[in-house]
Amino acid sequence: MQTQSLDIPLHDIKPLVDVSDNSFVLFVVLIAAVLLFLAGVGYLLYLFMKRRKRENRRKDAYRALKNITFGDPKRAAYDITKYGYLFADDTPRNKEVYDNLLSRLAPYKYKKEVDALDAETKSYFKIYLGMIDV
Repeated sequence: MQTQSLDIPLHDIKPLVDVSDNSFVLFVVLIAAVLLFLAGVGYLLYLFMKRRKRENRRKDAYRALKNITFGDPKRAAYDITKYGYLFADDTPRNKEVYDNLLSRLAPYKYKKEVDALDAETKSYFKIYLGMIDV
């Protein structure tokens, strides 16, 4: 009988071959793409929220109208004209009251020195302020 040796050459099995492994590079590229996508979505969400929080022009104008002081009648007349214009076209009634208010404010705007606003003009302004819907 023959003794069996453990060093028998096997001719039908090929030796191990080095296989290039790109899985780590693909993993890093995939992670970078996902992070870039999430950053883009985050930026778009930030812009959406920023636009949503921004106060609209009508609210700012209404707040400015409510805070008008009549200490400087010339400045008050110009501010009422400037901010009140945004609400004049809401209804025909608003337009009529705004035009009446402008005619009452005209003497206070174009002179170098003016007197204090009269009570009637102030009451027209209060009526106009009460008619505004924001």
